[in-house]
Amino acid sequence: MPGTVLLLAASPVGRGRFVDAASVLPVLAAVAPAVLAGTDTANVVELADPLDPQAVLTRLRAAAAAPGPLTVFVSGQLQLDRRQRLPHLALARTTPATVRYTALPWHWFREELRLRSPGTTTLVIDLHADAEAWEHLTAHPLDCGRDTAVYGRLAPPPGRRTVARPSYMKAVASVLRSGHRPPLERLHEEALGRVAAEGETVGTVLSTCPPAAPGDPHVALTSAVRAGRHADADALAAGWEQSAVRAHGPGSAEALHWTEVRADLAMLAGDPVRSCHTWLAVAAARLAAGQAPDAPAVEAAADRAHHQWGRIDDGARARELGPALAELRSRVPGRRQGALEDVRGRLSRLEPVPPPGAVQFVK
Repeated sequence: MPGTVLLLAASPVGRGRFVDAASVLPVLAAVAPAVLAGTDTANVVELADPLDPQAVLTRLRAAAAAPGPLTVFVSGQLQLDRRQRLPHLALARTTPATVRYTALPWHWFREELRLRSPGTTTLVIDLHADAEAWEHLTAHPLDCGRDTAVYGRLAPPPGRRTVARPSYMKAVASVLRSGHRPPLERLHEEALGRVAAEGETVGTVLSTCPPAAPGDPHVALTSAVRAGRHADADALAAGWEQSAVRAHGPGSAEALHWTEVRADLAMLAGDPVRSCHTWLAVAAARLAAGQAPDAPAVEAAADRAHHQWGRIDDGARARELGPALAELRSRVPGRRQGALEDVRGRLSRLEPVPPPGAVQFVK
């Protein structure tokens, strides 16, 4: 099956840049796509110093939906947003004051990759953190998801007025330019050795390759989806959802996990109405449980509901769900400015047009 490769190198333009992330892309681009992916054939998407986190999310989401092996190479700098203190990958327009709105939340990687089959997803990362993010990550390790293999390094901030190099990623690219992709563990060790040989501080080494747990229900789901048995996949997830409700309660993390899985399954089945409706239910349940409107899980549910609502072609069904989405957006505006106005604007355009000669009553 063809592989998919996403090359993402990002750092701010101007004084806020302390890593020249994009300098690694010419070296990576010189590697044959099949070698980057570790497959016979591969599709490669390259993002160099992107501006908009939503545009990056769209590319990441498309890559995550690819059925074959996925390898994501990420080079850049991490910073914390001032409101929630969560790590973000800084993009071209990011400043310390605008991290929340102009940078890519790191947990978006975990959210978008979480439904992929174990053993099919690899993150290769070379990241530097600013002082605040570095201190935060010593107590809160970077979360890339339970089923994603991760190789790379997280380095402390460089010295004042110094722009760091993505040395680890360049070492990875140099090894791969030979035309051979060794096992990822060996590739990782060789790259680290080259960085150390240059006298550079390696930082925190990241190396995790989680095995697929025997009997993992997510594996069965992935198999059903790949075979096109979407109804079977939803039935399986519904059964585990009900089991979680009985064991832990309807608002429990375990139950909500399976509700979210069913929302994603509806999206994969091409049913945006059901997906939107389910994401609305997830957001409502999380808010009812006392989670803050700007909590990552709440914002993710609202954003996914909004995204799926925008994909509904049936005007009548969109009108049915629109008011609930507008009410949710009034409570959970999310990171993208104008979300509520977008819903209201589309709703106004979706208002049914009365037939010719119909009597209209004006209040």
